[in-house]
Amino acid sequence: MSYTGDVGEVNAVWRPVAEVPTIDRPLTQARLVGTGDVTRKQFGLFEWRMRPHAGGPSAHFHKTFSESFYVISGTVRLYNGETWVDATAGDFLYVPEGGVHAFRNDADEPASMLILFAPAPPREEYFRELAEIAESGRQLSPEEWTELFARHDQYMV
Repeated sequence: MSYTGDVGEVNAVWRPVAEVPTIDRPLTQARLVGTGDVTRKQFGLFEWRMRPHAGGPSAHFHKTFSESFYVISGTVRLYNGETWVDATAGDFLYVPEGGVHAFRNDADEPASMLILFAPAPPREEYFRELAEIAESGRQLSPEEWTELFARHDQYMV
């Protein structure tokens, strides 16, 4: 994906804060800062905001993309596949494809982090689908959960 031109181009994408879509849930907010349609599918960048004791996903892995976490504020519990660590502002975790990981906010204070997906899978569709299921009150069978996770490259361990 190297640029082969001899002169630079005017092709930057500006996305002011007011235009960043969000997925708002009772305990979390996902700000979809740079989705694949904005970044030419090179990466996805989300800001993940969590209320106190928001919890988080169980241990899982992805086959087709890496995931990185950069803590902005608060304390985020990050799982690196082996142990849980209390990550604070400035801490970073990189998880290559296939790497088991998880995150959560168990603290009494809110926390926020950036999540970088590379290359850019449509993770916003996964999070939107989860929100729709929760808002509808629909209960999925184990088979339906397995199908949903597989469709979004989410493999629970």
